[in-house]
Amino acid sequence: MAQSVAVVDHRHGRWQLGHPRPRSVAGWILRRPEKLSESEQLQLETVSANCPEIAALTCHVRSFATMLTERQGERLSGWLDAVRQDDLPSLRTLAAGLERDRDAAIAGLTMPWNSGVVEGHVNRIKMLKRQMFGRAGFALLGFSWPADHGHPLE
Repeated sequence: MAQSVAVVDHRHGRWQLGHPRPRSVAGWILRRPEKLSESEQLQLETVSANCPEIAALTCHVRSFATMLTERQGERLSGWLDAVRQDDLPSLRTLAAGLERDRDAAIAGLTMPWNSGVVEGHVNRIKMLKRQMFGRAGFALLGFSWPADHGHPLE
């Protein structure tokens, strides 16, 4: 049975007894350990002590973050083996996707080049497409069809 832990209510700046919100725990796991406040570190340690899956997840996420930020793609095989051994549902899909195209994943985690600029343009184009959905038409485009040719859709 899970224990109640003292957590900080950041909206009101006070301690309360209860369970931390999943979003808070995810934030603690995803942030760099040195960026966590002392109370957040303590709360994550308490949650990890009460839930071995969270402890394993934290270890794997931080290990992957190190591979990503320090370009250590050669460690991917060992990371995948460790994830497979712990069989965490939250990492199973990620590990399977990385395994499917292992060479590309290792290259992405190792080489200094990336497709960030291209992805940024694609993202911008998709945003424009979503904004314009259902609005396209000749009037919007400023299209003027010569009167003697009739309407283009007739």
